[in-house]
Amino acid sequence: MDRGFFGEFFFFDRPEFRPNLSPREMFLEGSFGGTYWKPIFSSVTGENLACQHLEFAEWWGGIPDENLVSEKYAKKRNRYGVRSGTDLAMWESKGWIREQDPYGWVQWYCRFFSGRRSPDDDRQIKRWLAFAGPKGRFRNQLINKVISKDSQHDDEEISPVIRQSLHHWAYRLTIEDFEAGSIERWKKHVIG
Repeated sequence: MDRGFFGEFFFFDRPEFRPNLSPREMFLEGSFGGTYWKPIFSSVTGENLACQHLEFAEWWGGIPDENLVSEKYAKKRNRYGVRSGTDLAMWESKGWIREQDPYGWVQWYCRFFSGRRSPDDDRQIKRWLAFAGPKGRFRNQLINKVISKDSQHDDEEISPVIRQSLHHWAYRLTIEDFEAGSIERWKKHVIG
């Protein structure tokens, strides 16, 4: 896996999967109100789980524990200072959690980023593409909001909740992606 010219990660075996935040960057900047790796009871595995983040201990140096294992969600810990996302119980009820990664997508991403490949890769990458990929609904919602406000791709006043949600999916809108999305929107408008 390499980082491309525009900052996205390139996985040679999965070229369609192009997140631009590493797991370390996600938690260093602030995600999930600091609670992602807190101790949980997994209804998928039927176990109490804790310290799961220690599998990736080498990444967390310099990141305060409250950004990783806090029992209490605090929006101030998030990169954009807003509350975003839902809880594990909802993820489990939707069938989004699999036994191999009982903490969810980010645990899968950490393991994928570390080199693990699994039978769940297709599903998880498809979810990422639908959310944050080039045709992803949240990426394109943000692009449309920026265009409608006649602003810049990095104007954090525009849709901080969407920006934080994308951050949870290892993605930050870049000027290159904004311009590409703007051209696609223009083509649809002009060509129909």
